[in-house]
Amino acid sequence: MAKQQANKKVIISGGGTGGHVFPAIAIADALCRQLTNPDILFVGANGRMEMEKVPEAGYSIIGLPVEGFRRKLSLSNLKVILNLLKSLRMAQRIIRKFSPDVVVGVGGYASGPVLRKAAGMGIPTLIQEQNSYAGVTNRLLAKKAKKICVAYEGMENYFPAEKLILAGNPVRKEILEIHSSDKSPSSKDSAQNAKSFFGFNDNARVLLILGGSLGARTINQAVLGELERIKESGVLVLWQCGKYYHEEVKKSLEGAGENIVLKDFIQRMDLAYMAADVIIARAGAITISELCLVGKASILVPSPNVAEDHQTKNAKALSSQSAAIYIPDKEAVKRMIPEALDLLGDDKRQEILSKNITGMAIEDSADRIAKEVIGIM
Repeated sequence: MAKQQANKKVIISGGGTGGHVFPAIAIADALCRQLTNPDILFVGANGRMEMEKVPEAGYSIIGLPVEGFRRKLSLSNLKVILNLLKSLRMAQRIIRKFSPDVVVGVGGYASGPVLRKAAGMGIPTLIQEQNSYAGVTNRLLAKKAKKICVAYEGMENYFPAEKLILAGNPVRKEILEIHSSDKSPSSKDSAQNAKSFFGFNDNARVLLILGGSLGARTINQAVLGELERIKESGVLVLWQCGKYYHEEVKKSLEGAGENIVLKDFIQRMDLAYMAADVIIARAGAITISELCLVGKASILVPSPNVAEDHQTKNAKALSSQSAAIYIPDKEAVKRMIPEALDLLGDDKRQEILSKNITGMAIEDSADRIAKEVIGIM
């Protein structure tokens, strides 16, 4: 790819979760591939994971004191408002000092103040909306944004159609790398090597259960309630229970057999995806984008504790196209494991789900977004 303009300055703002941070880093990497010597500055929220992950990726970051509002009426929301006002002032100073050619917002607490100030100062902005349902902040910011990169069709319900670019969601490079010709997730050799990495038998059926890096209480309860059924099935389980729940779950598994490998966090997600025959996960936007690239039969149990219930909308967007199975959080304890075991025994249904979810994958998402960023400079 021929490199374009030299010495351009870009601010990328947002974060809070891996679902915002990893795409932001992927966009920055793509900009470095397409531009000559770009100067990229991240602006995040103090205490959130971007303050650790962005420097690890080799980029500079400045933190704002911005945080989310409490859902219930609380005096602590007064502090949130004061921190928001402070963050707006800081964002203006950062933009004035750095003088970016363009500002990109990927969602998360810091994205709002930075994009609002940038637009007000006449600097072109681009929004990357990850979900199938646009939140209030992005809908407000969209009025002055030059472009809005989205991951789903039908987003003209929330944004001006003339600004929309269907670009997908960028994912971690190690997930993209498993799609090279010799490491395809459907390759028998790759699957066997991945299973061996986790200590599984080559011919075993593997159920991968993901509750996010922090964990998901309902998903954990659903597994613990069906330990006997899992043991009798002969299925092997790779289970990321989350750091908050690890010790509690570890104690509950004592004497439950050796067919469950428990992790608080899985570092080699590429190998976990390759080892799996069926995957259970929440329905965050980036998780879904990774599942589309991995192309495995999946069961989605959306978290009910997210803004505007966007994970349910994400899950329904896939289930409506027979690309995944959707189970509401309130039904997970009763349905999740029985349906997963049934799916593991139904090769035909796995094939249908795999084919349909693979058809929704966009592999060059970060490069598409970077191209649009460059285009509005």
